[in-house]
Amino acid sequence: MTTIHPEVTDAAPPAPWHDASVPVADRVESLVAAMTLDEKLAQLYGVWVGASDDGGGDVAPHQHDLNDVVDLDALLPSGLGQLTRPFGTAPIDAAVGAVSLARTQQRIVAANRFGIPALAHEECLAGFAAWGATAYPVPLSWGASFDPELVERMSRRIGDDLRSVGVHQGLAPVLDVVRDARWGRVEETIGEDPYLVATVGTAYVRGLESAGVVATLKHFVGYSASRAGRNLAPVSVGTRELADVLLPPFEMAVREGGARSVMNAYTDLDGVPSAGDRALLTGLLRETWGFDGTVVADYFAVAFLKLLHGVAGTWGEAAAEALEAGIDVELPTVKAFGAPLRRAVESGALDVAVVDTALRRVLRQKAELGLLDADWSPVPPALRGADLADAEALRGSIDLDSPGNRALAAQLAEEAVVLVSNDGTLPLAASAARTIAVIGPNADDPYAMLGCYSFPAHVVVQHPGVATGIEIPSLLDALRAEFPGSDLRFARGTSVDGGETEGIADAAALAASADVAILVLGDRAGLFGRGTSGEGCDVESLALPGAQQQLVDAVLATGTPTVLTLLAGRPYALGRAVTDAAAIVEAFFAGEEGAPAIAGVLSGRVNPSGRLPVSVPATPGTQPTSYLAAPLARATEVSNIDPTAAFPFGHGLSYTPFEWESFAGDDEEIGVDGEATVRLRLRNAGDRAGTEVVQLYLHDPVASVVRPVQRLIGFARVDLAAGERAEVRFTVPADLASFTSRSGERIVEPGELVLGAGRSSADLPFAHTVRLTGAPRAVDQTRRLHPVVEVVAVASAAARLEA
Repeated sequence: MTTIHPEVTDAAPPAPWHDASVPVADRVESLVAAMTLDEKLAQLYGVWVGASDDGGGDVAPHQHDLNDVVDLDALLPSGLGQLTRPFGTAPIDAAVGAVSLARTQQRIVAANRFGIPALAHEECLAGFAAWGATAYPVPLSWGASFDPELVERMSRRIGDDLRSVGVHQGLAPVLDVVRDARWGRVEETIGEDPYLVATVGTAYVRGLESAGVVATLKHFVGYSASRAGRNLAPVSVGTRELADVLLPPFEMAVREGGARSVMNAYTDLDGVPSAGDRALLTGLLRETWGFDGTVVADYFAVAFLKLLHGVAGTWGEAAAEALEAGIDVELPTVKAFGAPLRRAVESGALDVAVVDTALRRVLRQKAELGLLDADWSPVPPALRGADLADAEALRGSIDLDSPGNRALAAQLAEEAVVLVSNDGTLPLAASAARTIAVIGPNADDPYAMLGCYSFPAHVVVQHPGVATGIEIPSLLDALRAEFPGSDLRFARGTSVDGGETEGIADAAALAASADVAILVLGDRAGLFGRGTSGEGCDVESLALPGAQQQLVDAVLATGTPTVLTLLAGRPYALGRAVTDAAAIVEAFFAGEEGAPAIAGVLSGRVNPSGRLPVSVPATPGTQPTSYLAAPLARATEVSNIDPTAAFPFGHGLSYTPFEWESFAGDDEEIGVDGEATVRLRLRNAGDRAGTEVVQLYLHDPVASVVRPVQRLIGFARVDLAAGERAEVRFTVPADLASFTSRSGERIVEPGELVLGAGRSSADLPFAHTVRLTGAPRAVDQTRRLHPVVEVVAVASAAARLEA
């Protein structure tokens, strides 16, 4: 199985579309001109083979309602645009799956007269969603790391694994900004700040694209701002919230990340479904931002124009509306873009030129991926040179969870663990002999480390008896390894969300008999109500699920020093634990290496450096709220509800004390097109190496529209050895002060700005005021999006004298 384009022979030159020496645009036009309408439409949809099998619950909304049985053999003579989740639908060995995909591609190419293969896509939110592939920390942990470079390294590894088995497109990253933590998909987001989401998400895009895999930005746009935090609910946001909070991550990922695909959001924005919004998918995305890739439908989103939104009366109307808006590919399978779309074109309801526009984008992407080249082979890199005649003989030959992958997963997990509070109880020296009570429903459950889009939680749980495919220690396992000299005793106490209370008294008694208690609580990831966090697992309040708060209260009442450890997909209100727990550690679904990372933080082997990417609420019912709030959204004297967070965005502690010695600004006044430089000097005042996360915030005291009180505009992870000093310099372009004006235009306005250096959004020990002068200046998509950040080591006075 090698080169299989049917018309390529030794005697005849390749057709123009297969000739890599011909410009891509010309290759595409030659195909468009030669294709029939059915052949054109076939390139604009995917097929989900096997998804209709009786293999468990849905992994996409309304999957079993809309995923019609597809006769693949009947479709293939016209060709096929995409293959949906060839690895991510059911547990299958990577090599067996790769052989199966190669054989399917061979069938597709042989059946259509142009020899065009399908583009294969997969989920890759927290790693390649395939059996046996590395389960990395979820995106909320990426945000907690404040480390875009590490996230880029992770996504490059994910991309390499995808490419090795024949996958061309990854459906990640999620660039939704958290607006309401009750929303189930908070775990899939990077955080509640648009700049953090943008920088970390764009780094993920760069990594995936550098591996030659198409990154897909989702969900465009507004999905996370749904009313009451309900999945797939209406969105009503103003023009400024849309432009200044929800859109910037997508803009940065398009402009700087090189993303080649975008996926629409399920939502309707002020009554206009994203799947049918031409102003969004064409006007803004393509005409303003210059995006030239493909827009793919979120699963069944085209059909939802008829079924859920009620803006189309027939499948043909839904297809035409989506295509005219700018959606190029219907996923996950054909419903509207097949026969209904053909009838719409043949009846004159839709101009075939609209089909051709989408087709050109699809074919250009296939050409750029090498899928149209004469020497293209269905055999993926991982199987080159192997005998594919017996797939079973190759079982186990492809490793998607390599030692290098696991090492990177461990590093990211360690950087993402947040030490939220500590009265000095932590770290617990691993060598000390003590009795440790390990209590809680997540202590002895490996799945507590995984988000809903990890393959074990997404698919394996729906196949009873199938192994997870990867090694995932529970936190109890890791604690036993981390504290070999201690007597560890375990009690579950209650389940995650069952509400049982009969085991709480025994758990409290165990805590009372111990020197220290480690209370392990949080979420169970799932889909559509099958968990407490994940897609379709929204909550009414941010109280801990089930009877977990009763367990917290009972254990704290014993007086035993208690370390509350949360393995969760969202922040929760923690009641009396905020003041009474000896320490609080937050880990957002930290992946397969999460347990050793958390255990290392508890012992002190790992010096924590994670920072909260979302605020931890003080009470469970104050949602929706965010640190990115206007003055009236904060505590006031005219409301009895105080939304102030228990622990704010950006907060996190270390075992190393850092002294922030000085802060200065080089500029008192700049033009509205200028830039200002501020400098922070800090020192590691401890006796071990550590990492400080320096955050730069912008405060605009007086503006023509209401602005957030504080807004993150830059940050730097600063690694310092014991006693080492560094200076962090931020050169801030005035462009970063831009916002959407009353007229809807983005402007930089003259006036005072305050640049604050902070350890969190609520801990800003230093500030510098700079005045912007001149007339209001309009800016556009070419504006600067970042400060220039420099970290310079500074010699101590003693070292300078010695020199």
